[in-house]
Amino acid sequence: MAKLHVSTTINGEPAEFLADPHQSLLDALRGTLGLTGTKEGCGTGDCGACSVMLDGRLVCSCLVLAPEVEGKEISTIEGMAEGEELHPLQQKFLEMAALQCGICTPGVLMASRALLERNPDPSETEVRFWLAGNLCRCTGYDKIVRAVLDTAAEMREAAR
Repeated sequence: MAKLHVSTTINGEPAEFLADPHQSLLDALRGTLGLTGTKEGCGTGDCGACSVMLDGRLVCSCLVLAPEVEGKEISTIEGMAEGEELHPLQQKFLEMAALQCGICTPGVLMASRALLERNPDPSETEVRFWLAGNLCRCTGYDKIVRAVLDTAAEMREAAR
């Protein structure tokens, strides 16, 4: 089967690669493009570990075919920090120990960022609802939820 040429934007930078017609975006990111921050947890869209933003929408990259991203904009965990400066969510997750093994963390961070971009003042219930598609087998969810809420409060304060 012939490979398809895919031209896209990843973390603000133009990117081109060849993809098998049935290759997942997750496999293209990790294998073809060497962006290994996005993790594979289940391969069926049930755990959220592979969450990325695709044209501003949170998606499980294991459920998107790589050729489908032609002309689209992708944001991955690698694009969350600005150089050496961590995104406030990343910093807060470190400060509050809201991570352990790291498999779920990139997806949780991407989902949390998407939430805060849409709603800078979420309630605890909204955070828990928004992150319901991200499974964590190590930490439980309390530290994660607290980190998101604290980050939201700090980002609102900084915006004033």
